[in-house]
Amino acid sequence: MTLTTYKWDELSTDEQDALLKRPAQDVDASIRKRVTAILEQVRRVGDSAVAELTAKFDGVELDDSRVSNEEIAAAATQLDAEAVAAIDLAIANVRRFHEAQLPQRLEIETMPGVLCERLSHPLDSVGLYVPAGTAPLPSAAIMLAVPAALAGCPTRVLCTPPRPDGSADPAVLVAASRAGIADMFKIGGAQAVAAMAYGTATVPRVRKIFGPGNAWVTAAKTLVSGDPDGAAIDLPAGPSEVLVIADENADAEFVAADLLSQAEHGIDSQVILLTTSASIAREVAGQVESQLDTLSRAEIARGALAQSQIIVVNTIPEAIAISNRYAPEHLILQFADARARLDEIRNAGSVFIGDWSPESVGDYCSGTNHVLPTYGYANAYSGLGIDQFMRHMTVQELTKDGLAALGGAVTTLAGLEGLDAHAAAVTRRLESSR
Repeated sequence: MTLTTYKWDELSTDEQDALLKRPAQDVDASIRKRVTAILEQVRRVGDSAVAELTAKFDGVELDDSRVSNEEIAAAATQLDAEAVAAIDLAIANVRRFHEAQLPQRLEIETMPGVLCERLSHPLDSVGLYVPAGTAPLPSAAIMLAVPAALAGCPTRVLCTPPRPDGSADPAVLVAASRAGIADMFKIGGAQAVAAMAYGTATVPRVRKIFGPGNAWVTAAKTLVSGDPDGAAIDLPAGPSEVLVIADENADAEFVAADLLSQAEHGIDSQVILLTTSASIAREVAGQVESQLDTLSRAEIARGALAQSQIIVVNTIPEAIAISNRYAPEHLILQFADARARLDEIRNAGSVFIGDWSPESVGDYCSGTNHVLPTYGYANAYSGLGIDQFMRHMTVQELTKDGLAALGGAVTTLAGLEGLDAHAAAVTRRLESSR
């Protein structure tokens, strides 16, 4: 069997901890050192460094990394009508869901004469990274571009690695263009992050960088986010993962398909089934084996399955507790009355309820965003949404009576902190004859 089954209550605490450990991320000191050198090279030299690194890592020599309008137009002719329609449907649903997240102006009088407000503004400039790796990801372009456009970020830059012939993937270009991106560049890896974080003569400098990537991209994002002259980033990233909770009534074929849909992402992905049924555990393991033979990326999936498992638990509440502890990127609930227990789910990037909600719909076109916290970060981070493309500013305006009503509390609190000037900024006003 590809997947090993364990019984949770027969394991020691250490063994339980080991089962919930993610595969080690390959971001070692040597990668960090090499990425640091790439960032500095691009920072110092700019476009010529980007060209040199593109030739070195992608095997492509480009005179101009910018995607031309002609290339964007040509990309649309390379996709059939069905592909374009699918892209448009995804954009429409993602836009609809994210449009509902646009913040409203908050204005409240906390007490008479004390007006407080919260205003929201789009980030001035954002950089979107769409990896190509083992497969192009037009879906990532949609998930990044739609909220960036809806938020109203004036400068929106997208980077994606070039193909061996020097072109960018046409599906990525079409998706990005139709989602509102005009500035696109054929740059990949750490050099793309560097170009966006520090700017070049060709690539605009941005304030925040979004999007997934390999260990090099992840290291680059981490490093520029810690540099005052760099750029903020969306969220920590790791390999893709899914956890399924299933009872005896779950469809084993469906569960297996969901596990494999994440296993095929990469050999460092992890999939876990928590089930109250030993028979479902056996059926799912068998289905995984039989479905593997039908997949073009079977070997990749096998690599992920080697570090994945099925865990038999006693109750659904026990499964939910384990899931909250694991904090999965994707959580699929295939058990009776799952919606009634939704409030018990505390730590997950995105949740899929019932037999007819495969994780794939969230990846592509249900409307929710597929850029999610992985590697356990769902216990502290949220998935991508409109809010991450905006910044918020508070405002206060007081009348003289409002200040008088607050003055005593302000001076008392300032006294507790030994900050006399803070107190004086209030008392001088209240003692004024104005």
